[in-house]
Amino acid sequence: MFASIGTAKFGFYEFFKKFFSDIAGPDNAVKYKDLLYLTASASAELIADALLCPWEAVKVRIQTANPATIPRTFPTTLREGLPKIFRDEGFGGFYKGLVPLWSRQIPYTMMKFWAFERTVEFLYKKVVPKPRAECNKVEQLAVSFAGGYIAGVFCAVVSHPADSVVSKLNQYATRPPVSQILKELGPVGIWRGLGMDLFMVT
Repeated sequence: MFASIGTAKFGFYEFFKKFFSDIAGPDNAVKYKDLLYLTASASAELIADALLCPWEAVKVRIQTANPATIPRTFPTTLREGLPKIFRDEGFGGFYKGLVPLWSRQIPYTMMKFWAFERTVEFLYKKVVPKPRAECNKVEQLAVSFAGGYIAGVFCAVVSHPADSVVSKLNQYATRPPVSQILKELGPVGIWRGLGMDLFMVT
């Protein structure tokens, strides 16, 4: 499911990039390409998160449930978790983390696609000793890999504070104010786990 949504996100990004390019026209699409990358990626993520949010809610509840509690505070499977949230909290229970999820994922995705596009452009212009059209498939793949790696580092840093808020928020059955979550985490807590995120990128 998560892989399917991730795949759809790339499809949405390419759709919106062409859509906004067509609206802007060829000259403006080149002149304002940074804005084009950011707008297309934000639009793609907006839709992807609406699809992802229910599954994210169940996943976080399963991960944060107290395993020592008998019976457990939350089921261990998606099949049981989905109806439990709906039964206890209604349809809105699946989307109580949507705004925090947007605050995490939209900056993340905007940075990811922008950094990737710009890094690839830089590598072909300054590092690769020949034009892109003359590179073979292996060389193009190496450039794409390097661009993705650098973009991943930027993304991890940009999105981590909101990621911490979303994870903490989903531990509560009733949604507390985000200000309360930020107070509980503190200026150090919102960055806890960043090293692991960077490690996973590498």
